[in-house]
Amino acid sequence: MKQEGAASRSPLFFCARSGHGKPMTAWAYIGAALAEIAGCFAFWAWLRMDKPVWWLAPGMASLALFAYLLTLVDAEHAGRTYAAYGGVYIVAALVWLWAVEGIKPDRWDLIGAAVCLGGAAIILFGPRAS
Repeated sequence: MKQEGAASRSPLFFCARSGHGKPMTAWAYIGAALAEIAGCFAFWAWLRMDKPVWWLAPGMASLALFAYLLTLVDAEHAGRTYAAYGGVYIVAALVWLWAVEGIKPDRWDLIGAAVCLGGAAIILFGPRAS
């Protein structure tokens, strides 16, 4: 009998499974970054901008979506997935800074983001010994 992994038992039709490839990885990381930033911003808004407590409900839902989206990344180990995600998160945070907060990133922001994204690509897509 063929053994099935946890992903094949998932009730979700778009569950995490090996073979999604680089395009799925990119979309999962981008979606995760936006969900994490939105979720964290909800808490920021509540605590620092005096928004009502109900802001926490969509914030928590957004953080749960963030965690789920990282499971869609085609990688063997969670730690490597999270490490590579860090570079994507930095770029997304700078996009948020510009699009939501109205502060244009400077050249040092952009250089730093490029270095981090390069590092993320090396971590995720670098050749590995079997």
